[in-house]
Amino acid sequence: MLAKKTSKNQLTLPKKVAGAFEGIDYFDVSVKNRQIILKPVRVTPAESTLDTVRDKVATLGLKQGDIEDAIRWARGKGR
Repeated sequence: MLAKKTSKNQLTLPKKVAGAFEGIDYFDVSVKNRQIILKPVRVTPAESTLDTVRDKVATLGLKQGDIEDAIRWARGKGR
């Protein structure tokens, strides 16, 4: 199967290939050894991502002050 690059640098995947990834709208794209690699990605809603971050913060035992210190450090004021 062939996919043609358009003048706007877009590729259209053949129907047979795209059909193998039903429900997937996004792909992570990388290049390795001059080959294009597409990996299907499921995008999660921001709410669920925020809950995941909160769960991770709780698991690590981080407090509000720890987060504020990290933000200050990352912005260069605490280095």
